[in-house]
Amino acid sequence: MSAIIIAVLVLATASTGALFKPGEWYQELRRPSWTPPNWAFPVVWSILYLAIGFAGWLVWEAQGMGLAIALWLAQLVFNAAWSWLFFGRKRMDLAFVDVCLLFLTIIAFILAAAQVSQTAALLFLPYAAWVATAATLNRAVWRLNPDAAPA
Repeated sequence: MSAIIIAVLVLATASTGALFKPGEWYQELRRPSWTPPNWAFPVVWSILYLAIGFAGWLVWEAQGMGLAIALWLAQLVFNAAWSWLFFGRKRMDLAFVDVCLLFLTIIAFILAAAQVSQTAALLFLPYAAWVATAATLNRAVWRLNPDAAPA
């Protein structure tokens, strides 16, 4: 049963990317030359969501509710909020704050999960790297387009 609940939570989080898509607004923004190609985002996120779900399940099975699961749940909230803030609200500033909080929560999860499941902690390392890249990209796009967000 825990695997089903975790899968539903991860799918709900992932669905925000489908609800709040980049669209025309994003396509018209200036982006740095190192921006990953559009096809990379769904591929990478699909793999990461599988790892996120498996890591959550490993920690839940090992410990149940505790600090690591609380952090795992918190990162889902920050993760889900980013697409809504960046693409839905077009608030690159708030999205940047959110993605920074997401990154910190991921790091905190890694540290907490390492006490319970080394595998769960390791599964979050690529996620941390991708989110660090996403935060850097978010900041770069925001800086390149200071007038693109609503006041």
